[in-house]
Amino acid sequence: MDRLLLIGLGGAIGSVLRYIVSTSTHQWMGRSFPYGTLSVNAIGSFLIGFLFIILLDRVDGFSDTLRSFLIIGFLGGFTTFSSFSMETINLIENGEFFRSFLNIMISLILCLSLTWLGILLGRQL
Repeated sequence: MDRLLLIGLGGAIGSVLRYIVSTSTHQWMGRSFPYGTLSVNAIGSFLIGFLFIILLDRVDGFSDTLRSFLIIGFLGGFTTFSSFSMETINLIENGEFFRSFLNIMISLILCLSLTWLGILLGRQL
């Protein structure tokens, strides 16, 4: 139960930080391109790669609960693109090039298509 609460807390913190970073980026760079989302996705992708290695390979005795707070909770709330990126890199590093390409293509096509479908359905209401 403690782990679930910490994941939830991490997610809340990550979500608030995503909002702050995204809106600050848009204030600085404008809204002609989704700079805010790109920023949080890029930052989150870097952080999940960095923390994944640091917490799993470099630091002995790092708590599983704290790892869950940071990676699942915080980065999950900050951006889910970081998880997608890490999983794709893991596939590539394991020599599963076709599966990594498939993950990229399915994620892009499926998520963009479902976003479009959601827009279309939402506009019908």
